[in-house]
Amino acid sequence: MKFIKKMFIVLIFVILIVGTLFIHSGYKMYKEAINKCSIDEKVNEIKSKKSYTNIDNIPVMYKNAVISVEDHRFYKHKGIDIIAITRAIINDIKAMNFVEGGSTITQQLAKNMYFTQEKKIERKIAEVFMVNDIEKKYKKNEILELYLNSIYFGSGYYTVKDACKGYFNKELIEMTDYECILLAGIPNAPSVYSPNVNLELTKKRQKQVITKMVKCKYLTKEKAAEIIDKR
Repeated sequence: MKFIKKMFIVLIFVILIVGTLFIHSGYKMYKEAINKCSIDEKVNEIKSKKSYTNIDNIPVMYKNAVISVEDHRFYKHKGIDIIAITRAIINDIKAMNFVEGGSTITQQLAKNMYFTQEKKIERKIAEVFMVNDIEKKYKKNEILELYLNSIYFGSGYYTVKDACKGYFNKELIEMTDYECILLAGIPNAPSVYSPNVNLELTKKRQKQVITKMVKCKYLTKEKAAEIIDKR
């Protein structure tokens, strides 16, 4: 029994050491990134895009679809969603692989602004420090606006305005509810869900988004069925 207790203490000690090393490495990554280019500079870089669009000019249906499928507690947390992260860790342990990220919209914005898509623990920790800065400096709608103007939609489109024009040959204000929801599902895996790659998979993804919107009460079941029928 004493041996088991000792082994448990040693294990906890090792976990603490490894955790401290990862945190130190993540903080170092964060500091190097922020010293090289400030958040304000990165934000100005995004806003300087010709196709940058103010959030008030983006359809409500599209914004609701994005929040539902990407981060439905976006307006409730402060950049880190502990519930989503815990769920992701459990699913990753079960799969013995990184199958779910649990990233919030603010985390994804931080990653798009500063980091690669590579799944490393220290990079996720660096994100946390960056997220804290972003949430302190900007309001939720500003964060959402920056996110929608910096995500990749496939086929060379990096803003919601470009994606709308490229896929539907429309201005944002002209998008139908069907198109809004379809567009919201693409960034999860642009190389898979882009309509230019596989339209059937795009539509399957759209159904997933609609299901999430119903669950999050952004759509009634009746309205969801009506949108699907219009395809």
